[in-house]
Amino acid sequence: MSEPRKKLFLLDALALIYRAHFAFSKNPRINSKGMNTGAALGFTNTLVEVLQKEKPTHIGVAFDSAAKTFRHDSFADYKANRQAQPEDISIAIPYCKKIVEAFNIPVLIMDGYEADDIIGTLACKADKAGFDVYMMTPDKDYCQLVNEHIFLYKPAFMGNAIEVWDEQKVLEKWEIERVEQVIDILGLQGDAVDNIPGIPGIGEKTAKSLIQRFGTVENLIANTDQLKGKQKENVEKFADQGLMSKELATIHRDVPVQFSEDALHYDGPNEEQVTELFAELEFRQLAQRVFGQTLASATTAPAARPARKGKAAADNQTSLFDTAAAPTATTEAIEGEAAPTLMRSFKTTLQHYHLIDTPALRESLIKYLLMQDEISFDTETTSIDPITAALVGMSFSYRPGEAYYVPVPHDNLEEAQRIVEEFKDVLENATIAKIGQNIKYDILVLKSYGVKVEGPIFDTMLAHYLLEPEMRHNMDVLAETYLNYSPIPITELIGPKGKNQKTMADLEPAEVKDYACEDADITLQLKQYFEPLLQEQGLMKLYQGVETPLVQVLAGIEKEGISIDSDALADFSTQLESEIINIEKRIFDIAGEQFNIGSPKQLGEILFDKLQLHGKSKIKKTKTGQYATGEEILSKMANEHEIIRLILEHRELSKLKSTYVDALPQLVCELDGRVHTSFNQAVTATGRLSSTNPNLQNIPIRTERGREIRKAFVPRNNKHQIISADYSQIELRIMADFSGDPTMKEAFRNGIDIHASTASKVFHVPLDKVDSEMRRKAKMVNFGIIYGISAFGLAERLVIPRREAADIIEAYFLEFPAIKEYMDTAVEKARELEYAETVLGRRRYLRDINSRNQTVRAFAERNAINAPIQGTAADIIKIAMINIHDYLQQEKLQTRMILQVHDELLFDAPKEEIEIVTPKIVELMTNALPLSVPMEVGLGVGDNWLEAH
Repeated sequence: MSEPRKKLFLLDALALIYRAHFAFSKNPRINSKGMNTGAALGFTNTLVEVLQKEKPTHIGVAFDSAAKTFRHDSFADYKANRQAQPEDISIAIPYCKKIVEAFNIPVLIMDGYEADDIIGTLACKADKAGFDVYMMTPDKDYCQLVNEHIFLYKPAFMGNAIEVWDEQKVLEKWEIERVEQVIDILGLQGDAVDNIPGIPGIGEKTAKSLIQRFGTVENLIANTDQLKGKQKENVEKFADQGLMSKELATIHRDVPVQFSEDALHYDGPNEEQVTELFAELEFRQLAQRVFGQTLASATTAPAARPARKGKAAADNQTSLFDTAAAPTATTEAIEGEAAPTLMRSFKTTLQHYHLIDTPALRESLIKYLLMQDEISFDTETTSIDPITAALVGMSFSYRPGEAYYVPVPHDNLEEAQRIVEEFKDVLENATIAKIGQNIKYDILVLKSYGVKVEGPIFDTMLAHYLLEPEMRHNMDVLAETYLNYSPIPITELIGPKGKNQKTMADLEPAEVKDYACEDADITLQLKQYFEPLLQEQGLMKLYQGVETPLVQVLAGIEKEGISIDSDALADFSTQLESEIINIEKRIFDIAGEQFNIGSPKQLGEILFDKLQLHGKSKIKKTKTGQYATGEEILSKMANEHEIIRLILEHRELSKLKSTYVDALPQLVCELDGRVHTSFNQAVTATGRLSSTNPNLQNIPIRTERGREIRKAFVPRNNKHQIISADYSQIELRIMADFSGDPTMKEAFRNGIDIHASTASKVFHVPLDKVDSEMRRKAKMVNFGIIYGISAFGLAERLVIPRREAADIIEAYFLEFPAIKEYMDTAVEKARELEYAETVLGRRRYLRDINSRNQTVRAFAERNAINAPIQGTAADIIKIAMINIHDYLQQEKLQTRMILQVHDELLFDAPKEEIEIVTPKIVELMTNALPLSVPMEVGLGVGDNWLEAH
């Protein structure tokens, strides 16, 4: 019996790094030094996953050399079309090399050759030496190397699982008889990315059919008499180019590189080097995956930033207990003595955490809390839902390194209420500042106990959101990044996620004490770190004037909730079900058979194979070889065939039914019969609020069927009505103010239809001669310009030729030169500062604004134009919400703000208050942030949201 073959993995580093970069492009991982670590993180995750899941006996990682290769010698323009490498990738590559070396894996690189040639050569040599070889890459060109013992290992990506391609799979995917025919297809179709020309007029589909027919490029060229028309002419004319392209696409297997079984053998990582790199890059979870321990216990780490001096406790404020907390390494750092060098944790740092579990101790703690100017506090509860959660305990801290935990009996409501009320004088004291991490949660929990948290607020999550909008803001990350302190993991107390996970209610107070105290303590320390930074960066006005006052407003909205007419939704669900069934029948009649409309594979086969619907553009396929049938593609084909329109309608109705109509009644709270969403202040980089559980910001408005859902949002009873107040064209008005364009400003000041006014200018017709089509095009340009729309994008949206779209944009800028000047100035300013900012100083960091890569630079440029406009719009509605909330409170009115959706506010008002509050709502919204252009607010009243809107 022969020995089992050893397993060698060969990784194509650059392909994996690029893949990781784009996977994180919409959610970049920015560390405390401002470095985008997404590409390095994604690459490292992939490496760790392979090592842990596949357990290769041997492994190597191939990198491309910066030197020109032999392919440049045979074709000078090889890869000449490539854009400059994104800077984030250029930064990531050296780190990835260091990571590979730290894992004791050989870095395979050789001047004059590409990674695929190195992998191809080593794969062939390893095969002969008795190995099974797995080439790990998303690059399908490697298929040409696959044989009985060499496999293409395609990593998981964007929801697609790992795929291992053997010979049979390659033959099926490429529709060929021999693996080497992959090279012929690549040679014929060329490669725009690598600037391999191929033969003009031959794409992937044609290349496959020609190779199926003729076998090779050479045989095709020898038999051009069997071709016709333009194809025959191109193959004859570009025969040499086709042969050269085949050569360029061939992975060479004779690179002068030694195959060393010993060098490629994997014996495990160098723990010290790996942990040092992970600490530098701030890869917090990876150490746990690799070594089974956190960075705190695995490594020494440099301080993330210079320490900031914080406010020390006053000398006359003695400790509740006899001994004051000794300064820890962390508190010393905050006080500016020294930056910490060791990642610390509860086990390695001296703290004074106390259990306050008797009436006498509570009384004493309250006495000391009332002496403070500011206190940090946190709540422990039975649930992450603040509306239904019961208190398990409260923790307090007013000096670094010291904290107090007050248990609350969650299963004895009367006793719990009594204990919480003991702290009412502290929590409702308007002269004591309250510090918290996501403090809105704690405020909401305490509302259930009749406690209204008063006083200035400092939320460390929101502070960090303003300082670093694109970083993560949870307390563990902040503590590790800025305090070099790794907090106690929640899983140490309640276990890992799953059905057996406990809640805080399952634990004894002594078990919860250290965890709860640490939360309050670390939050206090973070406040002392962030406050000077907010001052230095000019963000304190925005923080204190907008973000922190908004916390109380949002807590009020969330606690109030909104009434849902579940019976109306049930009726609508039945109606939608009937319509969906009827649409399905029509689709099946047209298709001539029944199939799963929700299956992209089956749908693609019906549309493109059976019905031969090709659209105006080339049919696209996904990475898995299926036809692409996404919304964007089908929308472009909507006018081509009735079945496309029916499928789009089927999708719309099915989504409405499942996402909203059937789901909303399930989210009604049993305590009060209302739906309570949660507003997120620290998610969007623009400053806009988002909403979750449920997401009420996405309630459809553009379609008639979608609008029907708004009928189900109703007032609390028949003595109340819904008020809707909506900013009209707020972003265009801000654009007019920023640019100072006289035509736009005049139109807004005089109440002229801005889109008609724009159409009049762009199409050179009198205002009264503007027709609906002209207005539609002008509207699209007006809103598109804010988002940096291109001629291509405008042409797609308006379904017009690109040349016409370009002419419209050109005419727009001729008529509105101030808009163009604003856009150019915004981009130039952002190039200099590497961020854009709103009127109130909210920043959107644009690290790619000076990139040499055109694609990423263009994206940053669009954000440079749009971020100040969107961000200012967000600030305006936030200020309006704060002012309206204060007005309703001061006047002791019963009208309640119940929802914010983009530029619209919703109120539940007693009928007798409607005439009182509506003019004031309009006034406060109109004057929230005065600009040189007047704001306009549309206001409606009705028995449901749709009627009011």
